[in-house]
Amino acid sequence: MHGGARLIIVCGLPGSGKTTHAKLLESRLRAIRFSPDEWMDALSLDLYDEGRRERIEALQWKFARELLALGLTVIIEWGTWGRVERDTLRLGARALGAAVELHYLAAPADVLFDRIRRRDREHPPIEREQLLRWIEIFQAPTPEEMRLFDSPEAIS
Repeated sequence: MHGGARLIIVCGLPGSGKTTHAKLLESRLRAIRFSPDEWMDALSLDLYDEGRRERIEALQWKFARELLALGLTVIIEWGTWGRVERDTLRLGARALGAAVELHYLAAPADVLFDRIRRRDREHPPIEREQLLRWIEIFQAPTPEEMRLFDSPEAIS
């Protein structure tokens, strides 16, 4: 691997604990974390504006590749709901010689909804029906897909 370069993809639905997990990894691994929600909040953008979200994610991926090429550890906290998106990130990082981990976080619908309500971050708030639709759309990583990724390194 290229000087220890590592991409960590944090995958899951809203309320699954992605941000909490990614921040813990960021601190313990001295990594650089990319979260479109935080950038959108900082720019006072609508979290539901998919066009702007896509542009921010594209910019974050550009920076992430540059950092991986320097041998650093990068965390992508986008949710990565689809296999194709995860494959694109994995293959792009591997092309740079980086190790690639996938951290999949899951929870039952009731737990997700309770966490979303308690954090009170989205305006307008995410409704239960919306979350249930997202659960249907979300492509959870299969065991076969998980085998395509490197094992997570132990963190202290």
